[in-house]
Amino acid sequence: MSVNIRRLSSKQADFSKQMNDLLSWESVSDDAVNGRVLEIIKAIRERGDAALVEYSQKFDRVSAKSMADLTFDKARIQEALHRISPEQRKGLELSAERIRLYHEHQKQESWRYTEADGTILGQKITPLDRVGLYVPGGKASYPSSVLMNAVPAKVAGVQEVVMVVPTPDDEVNDIVLAAAAVAGVDRVFAVGGAQAVAALAYGTETVPPVDKIVGPGNIYVATAKRHVFGKVGIDMIAGPSEILVVCDGGTNPDWVAMDLFSQAEHDEDAQAILICEDAAFIDQVEASINKLLPTMEREKIIRTSLEARGALIHVGSKEEALEVANIVAPEHLELSVADPESWLPGIRHAGAIFMGRYTAESIGDYCAGPNHVLPTSGTARYSSPLGVYDFQKRSSIIFCSENGAAELGKTASVLARGESLTAHARSAEYRMKK
Repeated sequence: MSVNIRRLSSKQADFSKQMNDLLSWESVSDDAVNGRVLEIIKAIRERGDAALVEYSQKFDRVSAKSMADLTFDKARIQEALHRISPEQRKGLELSAERIRLYHEHQKQESWRYTEADGTILGQKITPLDRVGLYVPGGKASYPSSVLMNAVPAKVAGVQEVVMVVPTPDDEVNDIVLAAAAVAGVDRVFAVGGAQAVAALAYGTETVPPVDKIVGPGNIYVATAKRHVFGKVGIDMIAGPSEILVVCDGGTNPDWVAMDLFSQAEHDEDAQAILICEDAAFIDQVEASINKLLPTMEREKIIRTSLEARGALIHVGSKEEALEVANIVAPEHLELSVADPESWLPGIRHAGAIFMGRYTAESIGDYCAGPNHVLPTSGTARYSSPLGVYDFQKRSSIIFCSENGAAELGKTASVLARGESLTAHARSAEYRMKK
C-alpha cells in the first residue's frame, strides 16, 4: 500500500496556510496528566523515598522494597562495561571521546579588564554544582542520550552528575549503565517518570537535589519538568523529532528516503520533510519511500508519521528553498546538495546542519561529536543545541576604585533620584569625594 504523504508546492495560492497547518504541533498536557503530575510532585516533596518507591512499584512494576534496591552502586555501573559486547563498548568509548573533544571547544573562560581609573569589570564562569540526567528506561532506552547529556556537563566542570533511569519490570539495560560509566556519571537511581523529576528537583532522603535537570522523557516527564522549572533549571521541553532535507536532485533518492525514515521511526508525531526544486526527483524519492518502507522494522510508525506530518515540497528556486527552511526552523537540517557551503549563509534557523550528500543525520545522533539534544518545534529560531554553556553560569565582577566610585556615583545618583530611589542615590553618594 502506497504512503499517502502530502505534496506541496510554493506556487500554490494557499501555500503559507498549508505550511502553518503542516508545522502546527502543541505540547500541551491535558488536565488529567497535569493534575496527576502535580499530585506526584506533592507526594515526593512530602514523603520522599517512601513515595518514590511506591510510585516505582506502581508505574514500573518493580520488586524493590526500598531505595537501596533502586540504587546502582559504582561496582554495578562499572560491571556493565563487561556485560556488553566489545563492539558496543568500543562504540560508546569512541563516541564519548568525540563528544568530549567537540565540547572542549565550547568551554568559556572568566575574563576582566581594567579601566583608566583602576575600576575593574569582568565575568566569572562557574560550573553548576550538581546536575540531574533523566534517561528513558526499559527496551526503548538511549545510551547515546547519556553521553550527549553527561559528557558536556563533565567538560563544563560539574562536580556531580546524578542519573535516573526507570527499570520497568526490573529490566536493567546494561548498555545504558555502561554509557553512564564511560561518561563519568557519579550516581544512578533506577527511578523514572514524574516522580524521578520531582526527586531530582526537591531531593529525598536518598536522591540529592540538583541545580538543573536535562534529558528526554514522555509527557509526564515533560510536564513535571515544566512544573519544577524555577526550583531548578531545565534544558528544554522537547517536541517530536524532526528532519528537513533540502536536496538539489543529485543525491540517491534511496538515501533521501532513508534519511526521512530515520526521524519518522522515532514516533508517530515525528516530522520528516523534503524540499527540492526538481519535481521529477521528488517523484523518485516518493517511489523510494514506497519501495523501502516494507523493509523497515518500524514500518507502521514511519507510515503514520509520514502520512500525518510528513511532506514533499516543490519550490521554484534556491532562494525559495532557503525561505521555507527558515520558516520550518528544523531540529535537523540536511543540505544534501553539491555545494552546501554556498547555502550555509542563507540558513538562519536550524538546530544542527548536516552538510553535503554523505552526511547522514544519524551520524550526528551518535558519534559525530556535536550534541544531539536540539531545539524542536521551531524553537531553533531562538534557542541552541545543548552544550557546555548550559552547565556553566556567569557572574558579573565589578570592582570600583576610589576615583571610579566617585565618578560613577554621579551618574548613579542622578538616575536613582530620577526613579525616586533615595537610598540607592545616597549609597552611591557616600562614596563620592567631597
